[in-house]
Amino acid sequence: MTDHAHDLAAVHEATERLLSAVGALDNAAVTQSSRLPGWTRGHVLAHLARNADALVNVLEGRPMYPSAEAREADIERGAPRPLDVQLADLRETGARFQEVGAAPADWSRTVALRNGVTDRADRVPFRRWVEVELHHVDLGIGYELEDLSTEFTEREIRFLVARFNGHEDMPTTRLTTSDGRTWTTGGGAPGDPVEVEGPAADLLGWLAGRRGDSGLTVKTGTPPALPPL
Repeated sequence: MTDHAHDLAAVHEATERLLSAVGALDNAAVTQSSRLPGWTRGHVLAHLARNADALVNVLEGRPMYPSAEAREADIERGAPRPLDVQLADLRETGARFQEVGAAPADWSRTVALRNGVTDRADRVPFRRWVEVELHHVDLGIGYELEDLSTEFTEREIRFLVARFNGHEDMPTTRLTTSDGRTWTTGGGAPGDPVEVEGPAADLLGWLAGRRGDSGLTVKTGTPPALPPL
């Protein structure tokens, strides 16, 4: 089983790092564009706060979001808030997630996420860790994929590899980091196998939709168009 207590501690550290970085901004910076198309930094921050609430819902057995429309509306409503309100929301929702995550529970149980996805409860803290780390990068305020820990980067690559494994739109694709770690994914689409090599940060960025494939070396084949996350 996943060590959920370890991941909760990692979420706390990542959240504190995010809060410190965002606290150095001003109200004008929050209204500026993030790296996510159509979203300001305020949208990213509002999403992070509401995601913490949503994962509390998951752990407590409620629907993750009332509806897709309500999720979008909450983000839009929260995006233009001033910096101090954004920070307070992030702190409060992050603390609530930590509190619920630290409570005694059956961490082997299956929980329901959105769009029919289910997972083990002990993997929810890692999912929150992913949200905090990748969206910190999305803010475009000096925190990059290269700043992510080796542990996080490797685990998120493994997570995305598993997500794309067998996908009908993706041929067999072998990924190799510059230091020799390898994964194989895809396999559901016809075509010759593809071999892609590069730094772990670039592989993660490509798989997670944060970077193109320009930092990667294609040994054989053509990098496939990745399915949407």
